[in-house]
Amino acid sequence: MALRYDQAKFEASYGKAADIPEATMPEVSFAGRSNVGKSSLLNKLVGRKALAKVSSTPGRTANINFFEVDGIYLVDLPGYGFAKVSKAEQKRWANLIADYFDQERSFNLVVALVDIRHDAQKLDVQMLDFLQDSELPFVVALTKADKLSRNKQEQQRSRLAKQFGLSRDQVIVTSAQTGQGIDELKRRIEDACL
Repeated sequence: MALRYDQAKFEASYGKAADIPEATMPEVSFAGRSNVGKSSLLNKLVGRKALAKVSSTPGRTANINFFEVDGIYLVDLPGYGFAKVSKAEQKRWANLIADYFDQERSFNLVVALVDIRHDAQKLDVQMLDFLQDSELPFVVALTKADKLSRNKQEQQRSRLAKQFGLSRDQVIVTSAQTGQGIDELKRRIEDACL
């Protein structure tokens, strides 16, 4: 059975984890650095240009945003790292993400987004270590693949999988521009939720 991604709708936005209602549906969370292209990938996934707000300025997702798709929640977490915001705001985002993962929720899958063009960054390694230590099911989506040749994509996929201590099948090469890897990502989401 396939999810009807085209029926995605914005549900709610929360600035404090304590405000998030109890989980009532499967949840797929999207986590990554501020400039990794989370909103763009979410929009490509649901086939809409502006379901998740995309900005040329990294770090515009300051809250936890819930989108409902055919009986599951896609959860857009604030980006970490790069954004040009105050230290206090960065700390609030970090606490918000930590508090979200601290809750009793239906963590069916976490999609950890990593820019394919760079070697493993410290914050990405920390996030993946956290997901593994917490025994949360996750997959890594390497974003911005359209910026590299197919050959270079495969080299980076192998290289990053090795740097993260993961098998290649835990890593999907994606592009919000071309749609590369989107069907595979949908399949992983459906396997985790249905």
